[in-house]
Amino acid sequence: MASMRDIKRRKSSIQGTQQITKAMKLVSTVKLQRARANAERSKTYFDCMYQTVSSILSRVGHIEHKYLIPGKAAKKAVIVITSNRGLAGGYNSNVVKLITRNEELSREDLLIYAIGNKGKDILQRNGYEIKEELPEVIEEPSYADAMLLAQRLLDSFAKEEIGEIYLAYTSFKNTVSHEPRLIRLLPVECDADMQAADAQNAMMNFEPEDIEALDMIIPKYITSLIYGAMMEAVASENGARMQAMDNATSNAEEMISDLSLKYNRARQGSITQELTEIIAGAEALG
Repeated sequence: MASMRDIKRRKSSIQGTQQITKAMKLVSTVKLQRARANAERSKTYFDCMYQTVSSILSRVGHIEHKYLIPGKAAKKAVIVITSNRGLAGGYNSNVVKLITRNEELSREDLLIYAIGNKGKDILQRNGYEIKEELPEVIEEPSYADAMLLAQRLLDSFAKEEIGEIYLAYTSFKNTVSHEPRLIRLLPVECDADMQAADAQNAMMNFEPEDIEALDMIIPKYITSLIYGAMMEAVASENGARMQAMDNATSNAEEMISDLSLKYNRARQGSITQELTEIIAGAEALG
């Protein structure tokens, strides 16, 4: 059985940890409020762009365009959005599992564009090729950063260096609900529900020509998906960290209560033993 001193030392250590987890929870809560507001503002544009492109593609009929057919290259690019810091529960590992457990994505054929250090570190340890590291982007996501990354990927796609582009991130539902998602950016896929809804509508005419119009629209579409994913990822990260720190604080409270009970029992046992020794000594003298 642990001594009273050991129990007291351990209790003091856990109380110190609890203070840290409480502080981290408060910080994550404040960051989450701002990140959620940013994610909700960007989501309107994100959803509108997605619906617009899906509607366009469902109405153009058969069209040969470089962004609508798979490239000839065997390599596939995957943008992986995770955090630069841990202590967020399964937030980072759940995103990585979308790749490592996907049988359609062979490790030898993937080029990882890592936004955030945690995902990069895990994938690198598992033998994946890290094409680009962008840890600073996730700290303060901007549309300009998303546009630059989208342009580099589109250039690689046009040069047939990569045949497909994927995006792995965490979709923000609400404070306690976050869903890891893996979507294909290129070649662009038409939403099945949107295609069925537009099937009876007239074909769409373009001004300028359809190829030229898609050349302008799809890069903006890809950029908006990347930017929207970054905004949702930041909100999800802070939500996950807030939950993790709340759970850690609650667990620390339970451990402190248990140690307090053990300390009181040990103290009571020590007092009882001292009284027994005093009484025994008194009887011996009498």
